[in-house]
Amino acid sequence: MSLITVRQEGLYCEQGGFYIDPWRSVDCALITHAHSDHARSGANQYIATCLSEGVLRKRLGDEINLQGVEYREKLKLGNTLVSFHSAGHVLGSAQIRVECGDQVWVVSGDYKRCADPTCDPFEVIPCDVFITEATFGLPIYEWDMGEETCRQIYQWWQSDLERPSLLFCYSFGKAQRILGELCKFSDRPVYVHGAVHVLTEIYRQVGVKMLETISTTEMPRSHKYTGDLVLAPPSAHRSSWMKRFVQPQTAFASGWMAVRGARRRRGYERGFVLSDHADWSGLVNTILQTGAKTVYVTHGQSEVLSRYLHETYDLNAQPLKTLFEGEGDI
Repeated sequence: MSLITVRQEGLYCEQGGFYIDPWRSVDCALITHAHSDHARSGANQYIATCLSEGVLRKRLGDEINLQGVEYREKLKLGNTLVSFHSAGHVLGSAQIRVECGDQVWVVSGDYKRCADPTCDPFEVIPCDVFITEATFGLPIYEWDMGEETCRQIYQWWQSDLERPSLLFCYSFGKAQRILGELCKFSDRPVYVHGAVHVLTEIYRQVGVKMLETISTTEMPRSHKYTGDLVLAPPSAHRSSWMKRFVQPQTAFASGWMAVRGARRRRGYERGFVLSDHADWSGLVNTILQTGAKTVYVTHGQSEVLSRYLHETYDLNAQPLKTLFEGEGDI
């Protein structure tokens, strides 16, 4: 019996009558987290963690029919028992555990294993079948702790206080993680692009500790930002928004910065390796820790990771084609 199958609308559980992170309109959608490739508009009902509610309503509309649940709270949907467990990815992110009869499946969504002061840590869930991402599913991807990378960001910021320091990073998850880690090194306010500001305020509403932030939309065009750190999404790079800054130093924080030449090709002066996804060892170790004998691998390096799991650990591992995109400008 297969609990989760792929339909044209997305990952479907017939026994429970629901979809997980569907990419088309459905009746009931269980959402792992609020990034745009996992949370799409059009469902009649959404079920997600309570911590996800603020960002989901901001992105999908206040009027959506959303049921919030706590981590580990059990729901009976059809013939299944369903619960949400922390994925350690971004605020409110979850793995979804589906139990039916003697089978347990876990759909992990996106996840990471590194410590992050702005979201709950990943929880290992024993299961029979594990559906994993593989955004960074190559051995070249190995992360330092976020605190160490943010120490490097702080040092870069302080290295040239005669210019603005523009750090580009994804507006949901990455920006807030940086603001949280920087609390260990500074108490100076940070300026943020409007897209970052809106989501950062949602983090503050649930009590996440971060540096004080000021939206650039509140500042006069004449403000110089000399010696200031400014966080912005990659979409703002080389846009008209940047004209307010005089000779800024620029950097990009992403897991993609681990690839030689990526910073130069994207047009940044500096790159910091910081990802909200699991690195190679995080992916492999997590899969082994679940005890799953069957593993489906979605988006990213799904062929590479599934082949490695089969050849090295004799797991029934195979790619699973979905529309999830992994780490993008989200």
